[in-house]
Amino acid sequence: MAENKGYKILIVDDEIEYQKVLSLILSDVGYDIASCSNGNEALEHIENNIVDLVLTDLKMPVMDGVELIKRIKEKYDDVDVIVMTAFGSIESAVDSIKYGAIDYFVKSGDMDELVMKVDRLAKIYRLERKSLFLLKNQNETELFIESWNEEHLKLLEMCKRAADTGINILLLGESGVGKEVIANYIHRLSKRRQEPFVPVNCQVFPEGVIESELFGHEKGSFTGAIDTRIGKFEQANLGTLFLDEIGDLPMATQGKLLRAIESRKIERLGSNKLIDLDVRFISATNKDLSKQIIEGDFREDLLYRINTLTLYIPPLRKRREDLPALINFFIKKIQKDQKKKIKKVDDEVMDFLLGYDYPGNIRELKNITERMIALSKDGVVTVNEILMPIGCVDKKKLINNNCEKTLKKARSNFEKIFISEALKNNNGNVAKTAYELEISTRQLWNKINQYKIGLEKV
Repeated sequence: MAENKGYKILIVDDEIEYQKVLSLILSDVGYDIASCSNGNEALEHIENNIVDLVLTDLKMPVMDGVELIKRIKEKYDDVDVIVMTAFGSIESAVDSIKYGAIDYFVKSGDMDELVMKVDRLAKIYRLERKSLFLLKNQNETELFIESWNEEHLKLLEMCKRAADTGINILLLGESGVGKEVIANYIHRLSKRRQEPFVPVNCQVFPEGVIESELFGHEKGSFTGAIDTRIGKFEQANLGTLFLDEIGDLPMATQGKLLRAIESRKIERLGSNKLIDLDVRFISATNKDLSKQIIEGDFREDLLYRINTLTLYIPPLRKRREDLPALINFFIKKIQKDQKKKIKKVDDEVMDFLLGYDYPGNIRELKNITERMIALSKDGVVTVNEILMPIGCVDKKKLINNNCEKTLKKARSNFEKIFISEALKNNNGNVAKTAYELEISTRQLWNKINQYKIGLEKV
């Protein structure tokens, strides 16, 4: 059977044998096919399922093809329609185009001609789908890949070598090191580069939602499922699915994910129909999956499936030679995003940016740059914009405590004050503070212990 093309066709014809012939021909060339015998059945099917193209007979009992076209276009304008007709009704078929049909086909004609028409529409559909993904993700997919760090250069070389193999890749690294950027880089180097790159952060969805997000659901499959919805797997068909923070997946979902990776098939929630998919899997986590396996929080067999190749992304503090170029990249990009022109960055600011340890890695560098540009005045960035987030730190307190003049001790002192004030603002809530600071709870606890910050004092 041909590779699944991710294009769903509904055949509407009261001649059952003709239905079967069309279904066989089109499914053999890779299309998802459903059939029904009249217009009412067709409308009900479209209401409850994803349909990209309807192939409908012109003359049928219950509801003729023209009326069906009108009803489809009233409610589902994005569904294409091709009218099928006998030779003597060609004029009626041509007339049906003014009601919204995109083309017609004479039933006695060559089936290869029909397949060609369908292929053309499917190609347009795929181009439109890719354009939507590019438009949606254009800001997220601007990549900075250059490096002068030996370890990071080795990582990029491994990405190039693995890109076209199609093997499952597991990316490891601290929060904020740019795992999605690396996954996207691999996708762009692969033969799938013209297809969607679909990222999913497994950490942000509650246990009852993540399965619907990944696999989709049918209308009425659970309370609140008012429409049929395709999941990230189907969105990524022919492209790359990036599962970030895979270590946070619930165990039940891990089992379903394992079956999907092994079989290359999924079932939407509320459906028993298997959907064939061709998806490349890249996963990422900042957790120790081996430890999670021992503790019973991660399936060992799933780890074997996702880590055919494991790549480690070094933290930003270990690739300081890349900092000048990264800082320049973010300053240029964020100036454009914020529509602000920066004329000068004070030397004190650059000293801080080049010497800071970045516990939040590249994500933290980006956020610091966004803040300092947003708060800049007359195109000049001073140390006030980078060290003084509004309402967080008392400048006099920072200066008075900076008795030690080394940059390292000044940074440490700033971090202690910054974290203490943030905890105070959140009444000592560590999880909420970690979320606001965009670091993990574990990283925040490490800082609290390092700086001996007493929660009872905040």
